[in-house]
Amino acid sequence: MAIVTISPAILSQNPTEYKQTVTDFYAVKGIKRAHIDVSDGTLTPNRTIAEQAVWWPRGWSIDIHMMTATPSQHLAMLIKLHPDMVILHAEANEDLLPIFDKLKQNGIKTGVAIVKSVFPGSIKAILAAADHALIFSGNLGKQGGKADLLLLEKVALIKEINPAIEVGWDGGATLENIHYIAQAGCTVINVGSAFARAHDKQKLFEDMNKATESQDPI
Repeated sequence: MAIVTISPAILSQNPTEYKQTVTDFYAVKGIKRAHIDVSDGTLTPNRTIAEQAVWWPRGWSIDIHMMTATPSQHLAMLIKLHPDMVILHAEANEDLLPIFDKLKQNGIKTGVAIVKSVFPGSIKAILAAADHALIFSGNLGKQGGKADLLLLEKVALIKEINPAIEVGWDGGATLENIHYIAQAGCTVINVGSAFARAHDKQKLFEDMNKATESQDPI
């Protein structure tokens, strides 16, 4: 089985909360990649911190998940921030391909978030151009969603369109189901509420990694 990366999902309403969350995760040994959620209120009912307030510790690989219907309005700041990857939504009101091109020209990888209602076959051109496909099972702009494991059927459909694409998962990942998500072919698993509830984030991170490494059949 491919190596799976457990990535903390950071969703904060204000800079103070954001700083505390980043500090908590920075204390967890072994975390090298993080997923930062940013919402401007155009795709979700609520707003998070803006991308202008985003920062991260040196040495982390960062995916910024832009929950916005108008990604072009955020492009200049995203390029300035220069995360490793920017994930945009298939249901945005703009053509993602020119935005992907601009990000790639600036050395930033591109991803597309696929919510429950989006069928991979309907966005073939976007998937063919993307570096990453994020299967989204949660509630946009909120933590604590439940994992709908039936959505794992999308992994094979995505890979048929772009065999080289990295497939991630976001929404409801727990110690009890993370093995199944990994076995289905998701090599990046974002974990939000499970970490938020954990008294010992270090132990949960280690236990989740062990669960994804297990070769036991589903």
